[in-house]
Amino acid sequence: MSNDITLSAGVRANLLSLQNTATLMQTTQNRLATGKKVNSALDNPISFFTSQSLQSRASDLNALLDSMSNGIQTIQAANNGLTSITSTVQSMQSTLNQALQDSSWNSSSYSIDSTTIGTASVKNLTFSGGAVGSTAVNVAVNSVATVGTQSAVTAAGTYQAPSVAAAAVTNSGKYDGLQGAATYTFKVNGQDITLDSTTTGSQSGDTLAHAKASIQTQLDARFGAGTFTVGSNIAGDGFSITGKADGTNDVTISNQAGTGAAAHQATFAGGAFTALTGADTYSFNFSADGGTTTHAITLTTAQGASAATARAAIQTQLDGFYGAGAFTVSGTTGITISGKADGSNSVQISAQAAPVNAGGATAAGMGLGTTTQSDTGTLDQTVTGLGLGTTTTTSTGTPASPYNFTVNGDAVTIAAGTGLAAAVTSINSQLSAVNSKFQAVNNGGKLEIQEITAGGTALTLAGADATTVFGGTLTNTGTAAGVAAVQTVDQLVASINGNSSLAGKVKATNDNGNLRITNLSLTDLSVVGASSTAVNGGTGGSNTQTIAGNSVRKGLVQQFNTLRDQLDKYAGDSSYNGINLLSGDNLKLTLNETGSSAVNIQAKDSNGNVLSISSTALGINAAANSSFDSAAGINSMLTGLTTALSTLRSQGSAFGSNLSTVQNRQDFTKSMINTLQTGADNLVLADTNQEGANLLALQTRQSLSTTALSMASQASQAVLQLFQ
Repeated sequence: MSNDITLSAGVRANLLSLQNTATLMQTTQNRLATGKKVNSALDNPISFFTSQSLQSRASDLNALLDSMSNGIQTIQAANNGLTSITSTVQSMQSTLNQALQDSSWNSSSYSIDSTTIGTASVKNLTFSGGAVGSTAVNVAVNSVATVGTQSAVTAAGTYQAPSVAAAAVTNSGKYDGLQGAATYTFKVNGQDITLDSTTTGSQSGDTLAHAKASIQTQLDARFGAGTFTVGSNIAGDGFSITGKADGTNDVTISNQAGTGAAAHQATFAGGAFTALTGADTYSFNFSADGGTTTHAITLTTAQGASAATARAAIQTQLDGFYGAGAFTVSGTTGITISGKADGSNSVQISAQAAPVNAGGATAAGMGLGTTTQSDTGTLDQTVTGLGLGTTTTTSTGTPASPYNFTVNGDAVTIAAGTGLAAAVTSINSQLSAVNSKFQAVNNGGKLEIQEITAGGTALTLAGADATTVFGGTLTNTGTAAGVAAVQTVDQLVASINGNSSLAGKVKATNDNGNLRITNLSLTDLSVVGASSTAVNGGTGGSNTQTIAGNSVRKGLVQQFNTLRDQLDKYAGDSSYNGINLLSGDNLKLTLNETGSSAVNIQAKDSNGNVLSISSTALGINAAANSSFDSAAGINSMLTGLTTALSTLRSQGSAFGSNLSTVQNRQDFTKSMINTLQTGADNLVLADTNQEGANLLALQTRQSLSTTALSMASQASQAVLQLFQ
C-alpha cells in the first residue's frame, strides 16, 4: 500500500534518515538499559562466547576457594595441636630435669655390733627390693679363717722344649760320575754349579769324591766359605748340600741340566737252545766287569733239559754270585741275560765249553756262541740320572726359636732346646731377680706358673710365645687366705660401694663411725642383717629393716605420666571438619579447575612413612618408678624427648610449608578470578558515557530530521496551493 503513495525525493530521504536514527536510538537505549554492549550472540558472537568461557572458568575457580579455606583451617588446627604437644614435651623435659636435681634419698644409720656378728661363721647384710630387685645381694660383714688358693696357669699340654737350630739339607740320589763329554749343571740359591768328566780341576765330576770337592769349591767361591757344606747323602752313594748350622739360610736346587746319553742296559741275547740229553753237561764263564772277575756257570743234564730249566738254573747261579736283581735271565727258545737297568754292570760270556759225555749236544747248539760275547752297560748321563731330579726343590733352614713371654709384665726367656727341669730353674732365676710373687713348677710334665704364696694376686701371662707354651688360658686369680675378723665401717662401705650388683642402687657412707645406708630408689629397700640401730648379721623379722623410697621423684613420675596422657589428647583433638592430620589422615586439595594440580598434606617421618603423632609414635614411654632411680635412666629419657621435639619441629616445618603453599595458591586463585572476570566484562560491557553521548547526538539528529521532513512537506503543500 505504501507503494501506492508517491513521496518526493526529499521527503523520502528525510524519512529514511529518521528511520535509521530511530534504530540507532533503540540500540543505544538498550545498551544503557542493560549496561552491556553485547547482549547476545547476535551482537558479537566472538566476544559473547569468549566472555562466557572466561566467566565459566572464574566460576569454577571460585568454587575451589572454599576447599582451600577449609584446608588452611585444617592445617591451622594441626599446627595448634603441634604447638600444644611441643609445649607438653618441653614440660616433660622440665619434669625430668627437676628429677635429676632432686636428691631426697632416704637413708638409715647403723652401728656395728661386733660381738653379735663374731667370726664363727660368715654373716651378711642382704639387700633386696628398691632398685636391687627381687634377687637378693649379700655383702659379708665378717670373715672366717680359710686357706687360700694360689693363682696359677698350667700349660694345656706336655712341655715341649723350644726348637733348636736345624740346617737346611738337600740330598742327591745315587751319583756315578760323568763319562766322556757329558756335563751336569744346576743352580744353588740361584748360582751356577757345573760338573764335567774331567779328573781334576774345580769342575771335576768323574767320580763322586771329585764331584763333592768341585761343588764345595764352587759354593765357597759363590757364597763364601762356611755358607754351605758338601757331604755324603744318607745312602752314601751321592752327595748332600747343607746350609748354615744356625738354620739361617735355605738350600734351593733349580735349573738342573745334563748333556750325556741315557743309561744303556747290558744285554746278551742267545740263539735257540738245544736241550742236553744223556749224560751231557754244559759250562761257560760269566763276568760282570768286563773279564776282571769271572764265575763258572754249569748246567747238568737235568738243568739243561729245556731252555726254561736252563734259564732257571743260570738265574739261580747268577743270583748267588752277584745278588738278586743284579742280572735277569729271560727268553723264549733261547737264553737272554740282561744287566741292571741303570747300566751299572756289564754282561760278558766266555769259555763256552762243548757239552761233554757225548749226549749229542754241541757248544754251538747251546745258543751262547763259541767265542767271547760282551755288552758293556753305561750309566745315565742325562739330568734324570745324576741325582738331583728335574724340578726346583727347597730345603728350609730353621733358626733356633727360644720361648719369650711375660709374667705380670716381667720378661721371661727359655733358651732353645731347654728341657722342662732346666726351664723351671731358668724361669725361677729370672723371676727371683725382679722380686716376682710367682714361680715356675713342673706339674706332671706340664709347665706351670703359680703364686709363691696364696695372696689372691691376679696372674696374667702375655708375650709372643705365651699361647704357644701355655695354650688359650693365660689368666687366673686365686684367693688370699682368709683371716677371721669383723668388718669395720670403712671396710663395709668399700664392700657395699664396690659391689657391682649394688652400684647406683645402694650407697654406703661412714656416718661418724656408723654405717649409713642410702636407698637410691623410688621403692622401698629391704635390709636383712641389722636391727633398727645396729648391723648384727642376723636374720628374721627383728633383723629386717626397710628404707623408704624417694617420694619426691615418685610424684614427678606421676606428673610425667599425666603430661604424657595430655599429649595424646591434644593429638586426638586436633581435627577440623573430620580430618586430623596428627592422626595420619590425608588432606587432598585440588588447586585448579581441571584437577591436574593438587596437593596431598599428611604427616610423615624422615623416611616418608605415614606418621601418627602420639606418645608411642614419638617414642615417649610411660615412666615407671625404676625409670627415675638413676641419672642414667633419666638422661636416657631426656634424650628420647629431645628426639621427639626434633620430630615435632620437623613436622611443624612441613605443615608450615604446606600452609604457605595453599595460601599462595588461594591468593593466586583470587587474582585469577578477578583477571578472568575483568577480561569477560571488557568484552561485553558498554561504556555508558559513550552511549549517553551517542543518545544525545541521535536525539539531536532526530530533531533535525523532523524539521527537515517538515520543510520537505511544505514544498508539496505549495504546489497544492496552486490548485486552490
